[in-house]
Amino acid sequence: MSTSFLLRNGKRVFSVIGGGCRGTDALSRVHFVSRRFIIDLSYSTHFMDFKGSSIPSSMKKLVVTKLSQNFRDAVALQTVPVPTPGDGDLLVRNRFVGINASDINYSAGRYDPSVKPPFDAGFEGIGEVVGLGLSASARYTIGDTVAYFADGTVPVPAVKPEFLTLLLSGATAYIAMKRLGDLVKGETVLVTAAAGGTGQFAVQFAKQAGCHVVGTCSSNEKAGFLKTIGCDRPINYTSEDLSTTLRKEYPQGLDVVYESIGGRMFDMAVNNLANEGRLIVIGFISVYQTATGVPTVKGGTLPMKLLQKSASVRGFFLPHFLSDYKEAMGSMMQMFAKGKLVCEVDCGDMAPEGRFMGLESVFRAVDYMYAGKNVGKVVVEVTPPSLDSKLPEL
Repeated sequence: MSTSFLLRNGKRVFSVIGGGCRGTDALSRVHFVSRRFIIDLSYSTHFMDFKGSSIPSSMKKLVVTKLSQNFRDAVALQTVPVPTPGDGDLLVRNRFVGINASDINYSAGRYDPSVKPPFDAGFEGIGEVVGLGLSASARYTIGDTVAYFADGTVPVPAVKPEFLTLLLSGATAYIAMKRLGDLVKGETVLVTAAAGGTGQFAVQFAKQAGCHVVGTCSSNEKAGFLKTIGCDRPINYTSEDLSTTLRKEYPQGLDVVYESIGGRMFDMAVNNLANEGRLIVIGFISVYQTATGVPTVKGGTLPMKLLQKSASVRGFFLPHFLSDYKEAMGSMMQMFAKGKLVCEVDCGDMAPEGRFMGLESVFRAVDYMYAGKNVGKVVVEVTPPSLDSKLPEL
């Protein structure tokens, strides 16, 4: 994550003018900066003049300096030179960056053991193009507003954090429900961590499919929010026993479970599956902060339980479904534009130390999310909107 973000020859580098996160080429099927290696720095310099702004010489970025599941131990805030965009590069002035549960898995080196520190932290961001190379100018111009994830960008109508919620969180729910959920009108769907970044979308997509939606949450405030987005039965598991409630109110079982917590929640979901039920595993956040990051489940009885119900457990990892990404983003952007999709953003306004402002607050934002305080997607405002033609001092 950084205050600036550079797509360099198809590879990203993050800094203080913009921010982002690491991923795959998931957006390459939407809009991708061409991979050309002929660099003409005269053109690069010429195309760095967003509204007459002065590009600062240095920027801040978050760098993983050692592998650890403790984000504060693994990541350091550094000041580095602002990179000059080459022929196919975009330099983005970050306005907002997204916080994800998987940020900890990435800082712990769990995705690609061959990648060694130092490497940049973060996955996604949104902001304005303030610099670009010659071939990149065929698709973009100075001042364009873009959201980015991995090595690609999506043009957006405005720099609103709501668009940021769609890149990973929304896309995960949309594609997982469509490809693995096999939703049928009238079925019962359980969404765990339903008021979180991706849970909010799973609730809405299941409801749009005509399903009865049950959502777990940890507070009455979250339960109230879930009702506003169509959840038929929010269950605050801090005030009522989840297993008892499910057995009593849904004796025929759950047709689909969208599961992101793991451990005991996973076991509970298996035990409450209906005949031919589908359990979609998108993560297991309850153990990400442990040394191994691997959940403990009652695996010995799992085959028997699935066989008895002709049920299935289906894993979902977004990079394996990139062919669905363009359609997912297009559909969600249309729904949001028509007011048919809620994209709840939590910028920490109710956090003890206030709103998440500046790259330094990313550490607080990660802690806030893991404490289960957020309602919606956790987002950090890296830089406020400019009041004049000059970029803010760094």
